[in-house]
Amino acid sequence: MTPSNLDAVDGAPSTDTDATPGGAETGATGVVEAARKPRVARRIPKTDSVLEAAVERARQGVLEIAPEAQVGRHVSATIDGERLVTHRFEAFVPGYGGWQWYASVARVARSKDVTVCEVGLLPSPASLLAPEWLPWSERVRPEDSPQDDAAAREGSSPSDAAGDAAAGDAAGTDGSDAADASGTADAGAGETPATDGDEPEPSASDRPDAE
Repeated sequence: MTPSNLDAVDGAPSTDTDATPGGAETGATGVVEAARKPRVARRIPKTDSVLEAAVERARQGVLEIAPEAQVGRHVSATIDGERLVTHRFEAFVPGYGGWQWYASVARVARSKDVTVCEVGLLPSPASLLAPEWLPWSERVRPEDSPQDDAAAREGSSPSDAAGDAAAGDAAGTDGSDAADASGTADAGAGETPATDGDEPEPSASDRPDAE
């Protein structure tokens, strides 16, 4: 009788190599996964009376970066998350028409101590904003392309080019003639015309009595 048969007879567990020792581990893992519960996301509360009432605390935060004359009335209070509210105020800043000051306030659980987290300027639906950015390839208009200028020059007829050249030559000829006439007039103006009644006096060497 073989040793394996003896173990079977005695009631001991079999040592058969075909058994899968990992079966128990797989079952345990499945039990652990089944025991895990999905994490439930916390819902953002619809109201927070403590933070919504902290209008003056939010205004003080804005006044730390802006003069009082540029901070207007309270506009709104928006809940951004759990124990997190953003207050908005009118902004009178030159060049920022329609923009609003904002101050985000928060608090810890079961506390009424309000803390200012962030302040700054934000646009409103009526704000003056810069146009949407476009890449260079989309900003260029057809008349801005140098290729259009080259095409226009290539599309001109030879007769047009000859006419332009003739006009330029005529303008140059008229200009040179006018310059010559002007020079002649200036030269003639410097000479004194001789008259028939006046004869030039002889010099001392030309007189017969001069020796």
